[in-house]
Amino acid sequence: MNNRILVINPGSTSTKVAVFEGNKEIIEKTLRHSSEELSKYQEEEAQLNFRKEKVLSFLKEEGIALESLDIAMARGGLSKPISSGVYLVDNNLLHDLKETPKKHASNFAAKIAFDIASPLKIKACIADPVVVDELSDIARMSGHPKFPKSSVFHALNQKAIGREHASREGANYEDLNLIIAHLGGGISVAAHAKGQVIDVNQALDGSGPFSPERSGSLPVGDIIRAAFSGAYTQQQMMEMLVGKGGMFAYLGTIDAKKVEELAIEKPSKEREVMEAMIYQISKEIASLVIPLENKVDGILLTGGLAYGKWLTDKIKNKVDYIAPVHVYPGEDEMKALAMNGLRVLNGATTPKLYGETIF
Repeated sequence: MNNRILVINPGSTSTKVAVFEGNKEIIEKTLRHSSEELSKYQEEEAQLNFRKEKVLSFLKEEGIALESLDIAMARGGLSKPISSGVYLVDNNLLHDLKETPKKHASNFAAKIAFDIASPLKIKACIADPVVVDELSDIARMSGHPKFPKSSVFHALNQKAIGREHASREGANYEDLNLIIAHLGGGISVAAHAKGQVIDVNQALDGSGPFSPERSGSLPVGDIIRAAFSGAYTQQQMMEMLVGKGGMFAYLGTIDAKKVEELAIEKPSKEREVMEAMIYQISKEIASLVIPLENKVDGILLTGGLAYGKWLTDKIKNKVDYIAPVHVYPGEDEMKALAMNGLRVLNGATTPKLYGETIF
C-alpha cells in the first residue's frame, strides 16, 4: 500500500483536488468553474455530476489510476452538529447533506468522494467539518432558551494546527489546553480543553470579532429594529452579517493585506479599523481563559491574516501575559484532510458513523 489519498474540496466557483502519498503531496490543482458554466447546472444533482466529471478528468490527465487510490477524503459540509473526528461517508450523511437548508458547495464533496470510492471498495471520509460541536453545557446557554449558542467554526484547520503544535512541543493535543484563533475571511477563537473545543464563537453569522467580511457580534436590539424598519430586505440584512460586514462595511474592501500595509504606513481610517479588529480578537482570546479555568498552555494564531506580522505582533503584545503565543500562518485544508486520511490508513484512528454522533 502506497497510502495514496485523494482529497476533494469544493468551493463556490472551484473544486480543489489533490493526491497525497503518505504525507507528501504529489499533485494539486484548483479546477475553476466560471459563473457561465455553473449557470448551466441549476439542479444540485447536475452540478454535483459536473464537478465529479471535472475531478475524474483531471485525475486521468495526470495519469492517476483510480485503482491506485487507498482512500478518498472530502471536505465536510453543513450537516447536523457532530463531534470532532473522521467520519465514514454513508447514506445517513449523504441524506442530510442533500436535504439541509444550508446550501454550500462543500455539501457536494462527500458525494463526489463516495461515488469515486465505492466502485474501488475503498473508504470515503470527511473530517472535522465546520459543524463540529463539543460545547460545554454552560457555554451553550446563550441567555434565552429559544436561541442556544451553536458551534460553527474552522474546525478542520484548528484541530490540525492543535495537533501540529502539540507534536512540535513533544506533547499530545489531548493533553493540552489551547486557545486557537483562526484569522481569515471569518474569525473563530476557540478554547481547546484537552482535545475538546468547549467554547467558541459562532463564526459564520453569529458572534465574536468582526473580520474582513463578517460583522461578528452586533447590538441585537439595533439589528431587530433595522430588520423591521422596512428599509432592508432579509437578504440585505444577512449581507450585513456575512459578505458585506466587518472591514468591508467600514472600508469597502476585504483585502486585509492591503489594509494592513496602509495601517502601518500612517494614521488613517485603515489603521483605526485594523486596531479595532485586533482589539476584538484579543478580547475574545482573553475571555477564553475562563472556560479553561486559567490554565492555558499556549495561544495559537492561524489563518490567512496570520501572515501579517504587524497584526500578529499587536495581538501578541495584548495577550502574551496569558500564555506563550505561537503563529502558524495560512490554512492548508487539503493537507489537513490528507493527514486525517493517513491516520485512518495507518490505524491511528477509526472512522466514526455519522448517525451515531448527531446531537
